[in-house]
Amino acid sequence: MKEFSNRYIFIFSSVMVIVVATLLSLAATLLQPRQLKNLELEKKKSMLESIGVPSTRETTENLYDKFINESFVLNSKGDVVDSVEAFGVVLRVEQRKPLEQQYMPVFKAASEKGDKLTILPVQGTGLWGPIFGYVSVESDMNTIYGVTFDHTGETPGLGAEINTTSFESMFPGKKLYEADKFVSIGVIKGGAKPDDVHGVDAISGGTITSKGLEKMLQDCIVKYDDYLLKNRN
Repeated sequence: MKEFSNRYIFIFSSVMVIVVATLLSLAATLLQPRQLKNLELEKKKSMLESIGVPSTRETTENLYDKFINESFVLNSKGDVVDSVEAFGVVLRVEQRKPLEQQYMPVFKAASEKGDKLTILPVQGTGLWGPIFGYVSVESDMNTIYGVTFDHTGETPGLGAEINTTSFESMFPGKKLYEADKFVSIGVIKGGAKPDDVHGVDAISGGTITSKGLEKMLQDCIVKYDDYLLKNRN
């Protein structure tokens, strides 16, 4: 009797494991299209924010089609790679590859005033995890038009401040180059000088996140150096 009872428990447990695993797999499969759509919308929304165009879930698609009019991928030499679709490139995946094998997406846009802009994605590491965003530059390929940053786990009130308007609003007008030399943007502890066109104030109490963002901008945007220099207006 005891043997029968043990066998019953084993069979019941095995069946329950199979049923639960099947249900979880089915749920993941059914939810995947919605999750991918949400990621797509969030990506488009962030790009729009980098050029100063706010959007909602309902308006993002139309505004993206209106303001972002071209996209392509570059290789490490700054040449266009026709066989790769820019929107599908995942930067954190590319960064694991040797530089000569990486693909770098570029998105061309127009502001509400008609300014021609170039949007570059950036990805790095903060204190607790990934930080990422978009940097839009003007047609001189030097002056920052706007930025948007985000994170997955930075400390509220400290490192998480990178995605606040007060922090992001310091970037427009800053310069990536000094003559033809790439300088990037410093995130300066204690505050940047008022006339520093290459620096913004670091986040108070968020030193590691600030330095991570500074490194992210340097490491990601320098890869576009050849393209930016060749396409200046």
